Amino acid sequence: MTLRLVEFVVAGNEASDLLPVRSPALLSAHRARRGFWTVLDEGPVERCLALLLEREDGEWVAHHVPADAGVENGRTEDGEALAHHDGWVYVFGSHFGSKAGPLRPRRAFVARFREDDAATGTLPLQVVRNRFRVHRAVNDALVKAPFTPLPPGDRVRHRFIVETLARGTARAKSWVSRLSEDDLPLNVEAAAFAPDGTVLLGLRFPVTADGEPILVELAGVPEMFTTGESWPRAGRAYALAGVTPPGTLVGFRAVTPTGDGGWAAVIGSIDALGKGSVLLDDHPAGGGVTSRHVRFRWSPGDDGPTVAGEFVADLAPFHHVEGLAELEGRCFYVTDEDHRVALWIG
Repeated sequence: MTLRLVEFVVAGNEASDLLPVRSPALLSAHRARRGFWTVLDEGPVERCLALLLEREDGEWVAHHVPADAGVENGRTEDGEALAHHDGWVYVFGSHFGSKAGPLRPRRAFVARFREDDAATGTLPLQVVRNRFRVHRAVNDALVKAPFTPLPPGDRVRHRFIVETLARGTARAKSWVSRLSEDDLPLNVEAAAFAPDGTVLLGLRFPVTADGEPILVELAGVPEMFTTGESWPRAGRAYALAGVTPPGTLVGFRAVTPTGDGGWAAVIGSIDALGKGSVLLDDHPAGGGVTSRHVRFRWSPGDDGPTVAGEFVADLAPFHHVEGLAELEGRCFYVTDEDHRVALWIG
């Protein structure tokens, strides 16, 4: 596949995910014929939303979108995944921690906004921080899964789980009741809604004991914003089979629905090389993996336990493809290689 590069200068310079703009009003406001949302994960979510736009004359530009989360301003970090549902754009935090741990409650959030509202002025942003409720729900689903998740390793368990529990207990945080020493740390990198409102979460970590990426159903996400004390519920967990290179571990980097009712995804390394990752200290086979474009079929409640993956393209030499879109017969990828936001068009 031959790819054309478009580079951008955007505050934060670390893009995550790529979501097509659906709002005609928003495109018109920027005199653009197409565009994509991305999230810059180096700061609170209200400072990290950006548009990558192709103007009517063919020029590509980046636009940093100012947003206001009200009382939640400054209380989130590490937005990773974007998804459309019912007129809203949802932003999912990683629910993870720094590369050496511990888990960070600020990363356990979901935000949303109306796309049309970005056409004029500061964007109103709704934020719900779940204080490890998603962590608990997904871990419970993984315990019931018909496959074996990869054990985290002693350093990973200590840095991400034991230290998080110790810090929370010392500070008398109520969320410690939602953590267990046997838990797996979650790194949410991908999310997409099914038509019924179920979210399909793609995990970068954990992976299965065979190195396969894991998908988890999550219900009740929109209700967090409309019914007060309503929290998501995890359903089935699935392993994506047939796409992991031999001798490696791969996790999800992006998931998006396709026009034929299927799903496309990027899979790749479980963490970045050369940045002090405790995950890679314990699991070095998950580091030197280049990104791959794959597809699969899935519907909420599928029996599982595996979903068959189909290889589409090897995206070597890239290790950090953070998002993809299949649009009008073309493939678009966003990367953060070399500390730049780069859009690759195939």
